[in-house]
Amino acid sequence: MIVNGGPTRGFSQIMPSFVDALTSQQIDSVIKYLRSFCRNSHWPRGELNLPRALVTEKAYPEDEEVVSTSFNAQGAPGGVTHIIHEQRFGVKNQIEVDVPVNFQDENHTWYGGVGDTTLGVKRVMFSSLQSGSIFSLQGSVILPTGNKERGFGTGTTTFETFAAFDQLFSTNTFIQTQFGAELPRHTNIAPQSIFFNTALGQSFAADHGLGRLWSPMVEFVAVRDLVDNPKTNWDVVPQMQVTISKRQHIKADLGVRVPVNNTAGRHIQIVFYLLWDWQDGRLNEGW
Repeated sequence: MIVNGGPTRGFSQIMPSFVDALTSQQIDSVIKYLRSFCRNSHWPRGELNLPRALVTEKAYPEDEEVVSTSFNAQGAPGGVTHIIHEQRFGVKNQIEVDVPVNFQDENHTWYGGVGDTTLGVKRVMFSSLQSGSIFSLQGSVILPTGNKERGFGTGTTTFETFAAFDQLFSTNTFIQTQFGAELPRHTNIAPQSIFFNTALGQSFAADHGLGRLWSPMVEFVAVRDLVDNPKTNWDVVPQMQVTISKRQHIKADLGVRVPVNNTAGRHIQIVFYLLWDWQDGRLNEGW
C-alpha cells in the first residue's frame, strides 16, 4: 500500500502512492518503525502464514472461513463439503470447528447429511522469521454426528492429534508437513490410524511481488490403519491456489487427488476450496 496506494489493496483512496516520494530503503524503514509498535515478540509473524494446501493443515494460527469440497471424478457419484471456522485467541492459539456435509448417489437415489464434526485447538510452540520456521501442535475431538449406516460417520468419538511444521525459504519456496494420529474410542467400530501429509509449493506474485499471488503446490498424503497386516494408502494432490480479491483475503484452490496405490475402492477426486480471511476485511471489502 505504501508503494502503490490504498486502492491497490482495496482500501481508501485517501492513502496515496509513495513510490515517487520514498526510496525502497526509506519504505523499509517506515515498515520497521510501524512494526516497533508491537512490543510482544511472541506473535508469529505474518510472513509465516503460508498458502493453505487442500489436505495438509498448516502450523500458523488463522482467522478464516473455508468451504472445501471434494467429489468423485470416477466411480459412484458423491462427495463431501467441509465448512470450517478457524479463529485465533491469545497470542499463539486457534480454535477450529469443521462440519462436513456429505452427499452421495446410491442406486440412483441421492442421500445427504452431516458427517462427524471436529472441534480442535491449535497452539504455536515455536516460530522464527529469521529461520523461516513455525511449529504447532493440535488436539481435536471428532464427534460421531454422522450417519454410520450411510457412510457419513464412524459411529464413535475419535480423538485426533497432530504436529505441523512449516518452512519458508528466501525464494518463496515452502514446505508444510503434518504428522498425526486418529484414535477412536471404540476400536471395534473404527480402527486407529496414523497419517503423514507433506505439501511442497512456490509462490509467485505479479507486479514485482506486490500483485496477485499464485501458489502451485503438490501434496503427498499417506494414511495407515493400525491393524494386522496394514497397508499405507498414498495419494498425490497437485493443485493451484490463487488470490482473488485485491486485498488477497479471498482465495481459491483447485486440485486433483489421485490414489497412487491400493486403488480398489479409492477413486480420483476433484478438490477445491474458497477461503475468506475475515480478519483482513468483510466479504464485500477489498475488491
